[in-house]
Amino acid sequence: QSTISDQHHSSDNTYGSPLSGCSGVDGVLSEMANKLLGPESDIDDSSSCSFNDVVSEPSSLTKWNRVLEIASSLDVKELLLACAEAVSDAYFPAAEVLMNVLEQKVSISGEPMQRLSAYMLEGIRARLFSSGSIIYKKLKCKEPTNSELLSYMQVLYHICPYYKFAYTSANVVIDEAMTNENRIHIIDFQIAQGSQWMFLIQSLARRPGGPPSVRITGVDDSQSAHARGGGLQLVGEKLAKVAESCRVPFEFNAAAISGSEVELENLYIRHGEALAVNFPYILHHMPDESVSTVNHRDRLLRLVKSLSPKIVTLVEQESNTNTAAFIPRFRETLDYYTAMFESIDAGRPRDDKQRISAEEHCVARDVVNIIACEGADRVERHELFGKWSMRLKMAGFTPCPLSQSVGEAINDMLKDYSSNYRIAENKGALYLGWKNRALATTSAWR
Repeated sequence: QSTISDQHHSSDNTYGSPLSGCSGVDGVLSEMANKLLGPESDIDDSSSCSFNDVVSEPSSLTKWNRVLEIASSLDVKELLLACAEAVSDAYFPAAEVLMNVLEQKVSISGEPMQRLSAYMLEGIRARLFSSGSIIYKKLKCKEPTNSELLSYMQVLYHICPYYKFAYTSANVVIDEAMTNENRIHIIDFQIAQGSQWMFLIQSLARRPGGPPSVRITGVDDSQSAHARGGGLQLVGEKLAKVAESCRVPFEFNAAAISGSEVELENLYIRHGEALAVNFPYILHHMPDESVSTVNHRDRLLRLVKSLSPKIVTLVEQESNTNTAAFIPRFRETLDYYTAMFESIDAGRPRDDKQRISAEEHCVARDVVNIIACEGADRVERHELFGKWSMRLKMAGFTPCPLSQSVGEAINDMLKDYSSNYRIAENKGALYLGWKNRALATTSAWR
């Protein structure tokens, strides 16, 4: 079992490589800088000057004059950070110039840093020129059809292990927790296509002495419904066919409602059933106390705890973007998604059109939302495992140690992927990482 040297950040973890300067830009930059910001500063134009040196300048005008002077020699990462700083400082003329330079260095079919930078640039532009409900319209890509979106999601499912990490770990945990139960109820707060439960039903069918009865309540969201091309009845019908073929007594309940709106009556609780609750990459979409006094994130955890579940499985991205201010959030997004784009790069060629479309429609929207939106419009609000742990404990849950079988199942699954994927256990959670950057965690609670 490989380890991740640091569960969040590592000094060794520098993704991407500097890109060469863009020819033909210097003259345009100089002209635009003079028009927008006035005459050049008196600071010596040393070729060894870096972006980090410049941003420490005491005068804002002097600083941005200097940044513009060296902009064409900055790599893509430095340009992104400079753009973000300019936006944060509300120095919009400098931001516009830097974005024009950056535009010439990014590509959705280039290196991982170039691809991510293209989408982060979209986020910066959207932050500057849009707000609220129209924010996503600043993306250059059109909304895909349901069949296209489903195919893009399947591409990601096959070329990187993040979805399988969630499904595999939760299935093993739930299967073990329900060993002696004859009536099982599973509530899945992100049912999507429901494919995860096909494998669990097949596993339960092999139980010595006969299978238990299984009831699944699926909570839906609009994106999943769009990808399916129909309502939750499609999921129920598919799972019912699998259960019938395995001779597992089965029932499906549809809760066509977003997770933040779920109330007790939506969950179809019955006395005498052993309850398992699954939260796969969904709780970070629930607004917390920083967004609304209602605090659906903690409200939902308290509601689930009141049901006395036998097991709760939680899988989340290991990233800190919830309450962070714009610049720390921007840097965190850059670090996190650089690792993710590198990992996707290992699965498909850079000019693969399906991979490009999958990144555009399944990943880029998240990146833009994190950078461009604030308040209730920002729905991508990730937290680190330590914070999730605090929330769960405050709701009354206690951690349930993961068995050796969980790690073995994940390691077995990872055999089909790059050796740069690593797993590590820490404080009761299992981390999945790319090189030295942790990207997701799975944990169990009761």
